[in-house]
Amino acid sequence: MMKLYADLLEVLVPVIIVVVVVLVLVGLVAWVISIYNKLVKARNRVENSWAQIDVQLKRRFDLIPNLVETVKGYTKHEADIFGEFAKARQMYDTAKDANSVKAMAEADANLNKALNIAVNAVQERYPELKANANYQQLMDELKDCENKISYNRQFYNDTVLNYTNLKQLFPSNIIASMFKFEDKEYFKVDEVEQREAPKVSF
Repeated sequence: MMKLYADLLEVLVPVIIVVVVVLVLVGLVAWVISIYNKLVKARNRVENSWAQIDVQLKRRFDLIPNLVETVKGYTKHEADIFGEFAKARQMYDTAKDANSVKAMAEADANLNKALNIAVNAVQERYPELKANANYQQLMDELKDCENKISYNRQFYNDTVLNYTNLKQLFPSNIIASMFKFEDKEYFKVDEVEQREAPKVSF
């Protein structure tokens, strides 16, 4: 009887060890897959939130030519005051092609500055422009666009923070390092004057 138990143990111990090893490996693979999927979802959220900023920036760039056309009726001899918009648009497109959040933030800040100067200058010289319904509608749309850009910038930075935390905290940092998940840039404004949104009040 003792020999039967000994023989049974001799057969069962290797089987139990193999089962335990297999279970540990399956658990480890499931854990790696779970962490990897969380990192991918976080990275995709960052990219999606940047796309939302891009949509609003494009909308603003599309609004500006309409605003320029409306203002030109009042300022035929001063139409070149809006030349900075074209430069900012070109700078933004170049930064987008380079996939640089920092460069896009800088182009956006330059546009804000140009827009602020142009709008204020035109409103001071032509106060009757404020009564123009088309101008008012464009300014309302521009203000709404600025609010959405501001919200989406904040949301983008929040998603970058979540992704960065997941990428740097243990144990997910091991998986992030193994699969070479790259850092994502925050949308930062370097100059104090660029922190202010263009004033579109009237």
